[in-house]
Amino acid sequence: METKNIIAAIALSSAVIVLYSLFFLPEQSTTKKNLAEKNKIEQNNDTPSLDQKETLIEISREDALKQSQRIQFENQSIIGSISLKGAAIDDLTFKNYNTTLESNEKVKLLSPRNVKNGYLIESGFVTSNKNIDIPNSDSIWSIIGNDKLTDQSPIKLSWANNQGIVFEKEISLDDKYLFTIKQSVINSTNNNYDFYSYGQIIRNKIPEISNFYILHEGLIATLDDELIEEDYDDIQEKKFSRTSQKGWLGIGDKYWITSLIPPREKEFKTTFDYKKKFRANFIATEPLELKGKSKVEEKLQIIVAAKRVDIIDGYAKSLNIDKFDLVIDWGFLYFITKPLFFGIDYFFKLLGNYGLAIIAITICIRLAFFPLANFSFRSMAKMKALQPEMVRLKELHKNDKMKLQQEMMALYKKEKVNPMSGCLPILVQIPVFFALYKVLFVTIEMRQMPFYGWIHDLSERDPTSLFNLFGLLPYDVPSFLVIGAWPVAMGVSMWVQQKLNPAPTDAMQAKIFMFFPLFLTVILAPFPSGLVIYWTINNVLTMAQQVFIMKRTTVKTTT
Repeated sequence: METKNIIAAIALSSAVIVLYSLFFLPEQSTTKKNLAEKNKIEQNNDTPSLDQKETLIEISREDALKQSQRIQFENQSIIGSISLKGAAIDDLTFKNYNTTLESNEKVKLLSPRNVKNGYLIESGFVTSNKNIDIPNSDSIWSIIGNDKLTDQSPIKLSWANNQGIVFEKEISLDDKYLFTIKQSVINSTNNNYDFYSYGQIIRNKIPEISNFYILHEGLIATLDDELIEEDYDDIQEKKFSRTSQKGWLGIGDKYWITSLIPPREKEFKTTFDYKKKFRANFIATEPLELKGKSKVEEKLQIIVAAKRVDIIDGYAKSLNIDKFDLVIDWGFLYFITKPLFFGIDYFFKLLGNYGLAIIAITICIRLAFFPLANFSFRSMAKMKALQPEMVRLKELHKNDKMKLQQEMMALYKKEKVNPMSGCLPILVQIPVFFALYKVLFVTIEMRQMPFYGWIHDLSERDPTSLFNLFGLLPYDVPSFLVIGAWPVAMGVSMWVQQKLNPAPTDAMQAKIFMFFPLFLTVILAPFPSGLVIYWTINNVLTMAQQVFIMKRTTVKTTT
């Protein structure tokens, strides 16, 4: 019995340590050794640099948008504009997402470069021939034909130098989040030139980030089948560069992604760096040969999207973008987390509420683990029934510990009881618990989704507090005392469940186990309310199954 209690205590303590380390320890900024070699900067002296000197004066977003002529774009998902100065996509708002639950203000992701939170996308061509003028961030482009970009009508931009070369961009937009840019260079002279296509994302500063160990926010790519994740502080310390044959790159927030998909079937060099601003860019390693009286053209794609699973997976499949679904940080439990999301989403479509969907998936999880839980609970029921006999043996052999252990082992063998089986339900639930937390934390589908009563956002903590009687008393409490009704219900259900288990014979162990539900209630109170609902319902179902099994389990012992 003591062995069983020690093992259970170790399992519970380990769960707490893992929970604490995953959700409360600050993220470490050190670069991983196994990526150090792969992140060596690759130099190609033949490829021109994308560096451009510029002097900017920070102004408000509204004033910045008025500084240059713009082409408006709009579809059912996004609205914004493209600046004719530099032909940059630097103004984008999500039409279907509010900044907060209480506000009607929409989420604005992209902003012009001279705004404090400037965030924009550029593309074009560069050349190693320093005698050729090419468009830069100050160049003013002209509109050819249609002056508004929609999912039904593309636009065309043009810029010409004084050396007989014209640069053109044809930009189209689908009905969601995809921009397709066909960019070309037209040579009206008899001279030959080399041009390299590029695309880059520029972000002036680090945004507000969750800074949680389980979520990556920052620069991201998949290059030749390998996922690359670089934090902002890592790039401030060291530049990343790699040449690859296929892939994509971008900058990811918790719920939003800005990404570039380079021209297909061509080698390109991806670079993440920081020079007073963050840049994620690609540049072709092989030039396009522009002969006299001819034209060269390349196509790239830009996705600036809310990280909806159906949208991201849809683009990954329809555009054949390798591992693009990893812009959503499913984590190392990918094989559990993503199927769990699809299960919850299925029940949401069936029931119309994500809270009910979480309850439904909880029932399914219990059914899946039913045989294992049955075995464990039968063993625990027998252990509880054997407690009087174990107390008798302990009293009988109190001076001979070796004999006591032998008699206990003989009793376990006779009654076919495994003292370690009580740990199984806890150990099995841990990866599911983490996976569900991940789903609630990273998927935008759960964002601002209500349950019933006082739960208005399942991805946020229960807003009520025990210390003002859940809102009945007219005062607010400090955030560390916000222990809501659902966490309290979870703690009570855990305490009741504990009473159904065999009590430790050691007094100190008994006190530790009694304290554990209170400890977890405080620890889990700040967690998403959807997760606490799952844990509470899971406890209730576990207790119902345990009571049923215990009533059917009898143990005959000799006295």
